[in-house]
Amino acid sequence: MALNNPKILIIAERFYPEEFIINKLAQEWVKKGFIVEVLTQVPSYPFAKVFQGYSNRLFQKTEWKGIKIRRFFAITGYRNSLFLKLLSYFSFAAAGSIAALFIGKKYNRIFVYDTGPLTVALPAFLLRNLYKKHVTIWVQDIWPDTVYAYGFRKTWFLSKFLDILVAFIYKGCDRIFISCEGFRQRVMPYALHKPIDFFPNWPVVTQKDLSASKKVKLSDKFNFTFAGNIGSVQDLGPVIRGFGLAQKINPDIQLNIVGDGSALDYLKRMVNDEKMGGVVFWGRQKQSDMPGYFMASDVMVISLKEKPIFALTVPAKFQTYLAFEKPIFCIMSGEVKNMVEKYDIGLCCQHESIDDIRDGFLKFYSLKDRLESFASNSKILLNEVYDREKIIAGMTALVLKD
Repeated sequence: MALNNPKILIIAERFYPEEFIINKLAQEWVKKGFIVEVLTQVPSYPFAKVFQGYSNRLFQKTEWKGIKIRRFFAITGYRNSLFLKLLSYFSFAAAGSIAALFIGKKYNRIFVYDTGPLTVALPAFLLRNLYKKHVTIWVQDIWPDTVYAYGFRKTWFLSKFLDILVAFIYKGCDRIFISCEGFRQRVMPYALHKPIDFFPNWPVVTQKDLSASKKVKLSDKFNFTFAGNIGSVQDLGPVIRGFGLAQKINPDIQLNIVGDGSALDYLKRMVNDEKMGGVVFWGRQKQSDMPGYFMASDVMVISLKEKPIFALTVPAKFQTYLAFEKPIFCIMSGEVKNMVEKYDIGLCCQHESIDDIRDGFLKFYSLKDRLESFASNSKILLNEVYDREKIIAGMTALVLKD
């Protein structure tokens, strides 16, 4: 039986003006006539600095497109500090729980957007136990696997602590959504008999957004483009080195890096020190301008570090690449590789082999006559799996279900 008068509290570490898919979901719920409020922190991602126009006050209220937003202070400087990153996780849980106690009682549904630190769900767990609220969590990242993948040593104490925390959170939810089908096998042991439903991310921008985007010209060469976060997880070092070898053989190719992140400065130094040609760093661009970069590219590049958890992951950029009907050069294993091969939307290679990466860049250039075929297949995959309207409709029905 569906809920007749939906009042939804979204708990999210990131929200507008930070560019995440939860912004669109909240807007769609408001359009349906739902009362929606967001509990989040002061915007600071990805630079770990408070956004211009915002003050890092203890608590504050704002509004955006009919959505009430309750913000609390954010720990800044976390980009290059492990201590501050951990502190931000637990400060969110503490401050969010205090705020939730005051505003949570009036809502009949709690929706947690889990982009990484599972501690973001602790305020929701509090509301479920105190006020008997129905809680749904949309899992975008898998704990404890991601913690180890980021370099934390798997000690007995850390493993026990994380296992208890993860089980505590998942058991404290009424329904679990997973953004990647591969997550199911990792969530089930912690969630016991909780319902788990697959709802992937849809493209953040599409070709419909081209009219609002600036026109972009990358070069007259054959353009490969990587777009998005540039951190340790993406591990672009081998990708760029493989491209450097390919570019020495074929100077008519260019690799464009669009985005920012903790590894950007290192990669720039590497390109400069090793005197690589054909690599261009465009920096972070506004989301509204990204369609221009996608359309100006011949092939899109996707890469993740070779870790078991990342083999289960489908980065959100993958769906956006599909939306612009671009061939994909997949430099990772797992779910994405399987889809690229199944739907024939590009080429794949091993992330650990620089020679394999080099050969992939060169092969793509030699297959220019197949680019349209790759692009057509991308559209098929997009419509079958990542249709936004279908995904939102399915999620909404289950969130409101008793």
